[in-house]
Order: sequence, then C-alpha cells, then structure tokens
Amino acid sequence: MITQAIEFLRKNNEVSFATCEADKPKIRVFQIMKIEGTDLFFATSAKKAVYKQLQANPCIEIMAFKGKISVKCVGRAFFDVKEETKRWIYDNNPVLQRLYDDYSGIEYFRMEVESIDYYDLQPTPPLFKHIDVATGNEADGFVGDKYSK
Repeated sequence: MITQAIEFLRKNNEVSFATCEADKPKIRVFQIMKIEGTDLFFATSAKKAVYKQLQANPCIEIMAFKGKISVKCVGRAFFDVKEETKRWIYDNNPVLQRLYDDYSGIEYFRMEVESIDYYDLQPTPPLFKHIDVATGNEADGFVGDKYSK
C-alpha cells in the first residue's frame, strides 16, 4: 500500500500543505518537487511565512486527492537537502525558474513521511488504510458504522 500511495503522490503532486503558527493551523497549496522513497521534497523562500513556521515547528501534514481517492501524509521537515538534489529540483521545475533567478536563492526541504492514510471512497465498503512508514504496519481505518468490525 505504501507503493500505491507514493505513486498516487507522483501523479498528483499538487497538495494541500499544513503547518502551524503558534496555536493556529495554516494551509496552502504546495507542489511536491521530487520523491525519493518516502521522502518528499519541496522548495520555498526564506521570506515566506511557511519557512518561518517550519523553522519553529517542523511538523507537516499534506493531502493529495483526485476523484474519490485521497492520500494524507504526516511527517517532519528537514532542511538537509543535498546540493545535487537542489540543482535537480530547480532544473526540472519551470515554476521555480520563472520565480527565481538561481537555484541558490531558494530554501529546499524534505518531508520525512511518518504515516500515510490512503482513502478510496469508490468501493463498498470504502477502503481506508493507515500505514506506519517506520514499521510498515498497515491497519484498517474507520469508514462508517455500517462497516465497523
């Protein structure tokens, strides 16, 4: 199921991206720039609020959806992206090239995914799997009283 969820993120890389500022949630649309295993790579500016929020609290949640399928990931931000990965992200993303003169003017970070929730509302009963990425354990999630075990 991890592989299926990651492939869904590759194909649906524009995600809702949530952080916190003090005790308030903050959400915006972000684009996953690269995926390596269960690490998701992003880019932003040090001048943006999201950068300051991640410095104060690196906890992140993202959600991608298309049709009746959604994938939610919970994890932490790390600003330890290798130089060659930064260059690759910049070189392979026309949006960044349009907004920034050079790859070095951007802050790159990776989200180390800790858990994934995979929802598919198409079948009956709907499919809801919760995956602990560290252990690989999968559990069925609650989808409604009619389908409780």
